Amino acid sequence: MRRWLESLEAEKGVDQLTARARRWVLGSYGILTLALLIWGMLLARDDGNLRPMLAFLLPLVLFLPSLLAKRPRGHAWLAFVSLLYFMIGVNVAILPGLGWLGWLIALAALALFGGSTLYARFRSRQQRARQGE
Repeated sequence: MRRWLESLEAEKGVDQLTARARRWVLGSYGILTLALLIWGMLLARDDGNLRPMLAFLLPLVLFLPSLLAKRPRGHAWLAFVSLLYFMIGVNVAILPGLGWLGWLIALAALALFGGSTLYARFRSRQQRARQGE
């Protein structure tokens, strides 16, 4: 895997790969946030309580400053947290009538994991290369 990533970096360039990974992270972050909002609204329609939705969205919102500042370490931590959302998505998928939403949450969380991991790698290499200049 390491050799493949290094050959990809040599072929495409770290700057281009960093930009692609950033788009991937932002897209999957938006889809995951939207899916969690939909799920929260479905939960709130029964009892009108928005606290569960806020509890699920808070960890994502806490990573927003790291995303906006393009910090590789924040993206690496976001990758770990996204795995928790994957587990939530799988649990929601087994609920009757919510399979589509659960799989959307799970797939968006997996995409966020992959994008965040790659962005953390490429961005840190990009920063190291610029410090060496």
